[in-house]
Amino acid sequence: MTGAAVRDPGSGLLLYELSHPWGHGAPAYPGFDDVHIHRSVTHARHGVMSQRIRTVMHTGTHVNAPKHLMQRAEGVGSLDLRRFFGNGVVVDCPKEEWELVTAQDLEKSGARIEAGDIVIVMTGWHRHYSDSQRYFAHGPGLDPDAALWLAEREVGLVGVDTAYVDHPLATSLAAHRGGPAVNYLTARYETTTGRRAAEDFPEWNPAHRALLAAGIPTVENVGGDVAALAGRRATFHAMPWRWPEGDACPVRLVAITDPSGDYRVESGS
Repeated sequence: MTGAAVRDPGSGLLLYELSHPWGHGAPAYPGFDDVHIHRSVTHARHGVMSQRIRTVMHTGTHVNAPKHLMQRAEGVGSLDLRRFFGNGVVVDCPKEEWELVTAQDLEKSGARIEAGDIVIVMTGWHRHYSDSQRYFAHGPGLDPDAALWLAEREVGLVGVDTAYVDHPLATSLAAHRGGPAVNYLTARYETTTGRRAAEDFPEWNPAHRALLAAGIPTVENVGGDVAALAGRRATFHAMPWRWPEGDACPVRLVAITDPSGDYRVESGS
């Protein structure tokens, strides 16, 4: 055991949990149904347990496929597996309420970002993960220029430790596409900041759409021990279900480091 990591005794690899717990009571996006879990078979009656689940796939730590926002795009089970296992970096970009992560922030972070990388943008907002208006409606988000900056570098996947890739005021929580899902949000933003929400955020999900349009899947609600890897490179694993038409699905996001630098995967022979 080293800090937040679990050490594999055979390989010496360090494994980091980067997911939030999932299940009954998992925080749901405003307007989405709760996770419903029913024990259709129980130990007391049948000597075995089996559970039935009804859920929105965008609950907890989950991956979004291009199909989520782009018509006729790929679903989670059709994407190249290499996007979900490989090297990458946790970019440390501390942000507070309603702030934006910009391209300049990514450049100044000092993180080495390479083509094909899994890039986790850590604002620190994962510490507020809960069934609360603060977490969902008051968090930071990715500026569209930051999304384009990442797309231009041809990264493989982008994860965020917030509820949305975009700023909350650029989502349906505010006055966009079927919103507001949180009625007070636009007025509170304008009273607090003295700015017009429609002028600051004229488009709906522009950062998320820019990434998915480039074929880059996204992971929202990154959490767990992500802070232990701030500014560090690692290998990441976040395999989705083999569901070709899926717009999204929960994932167990794990980071792996090799302190000795000499581990290799099995040859397959």
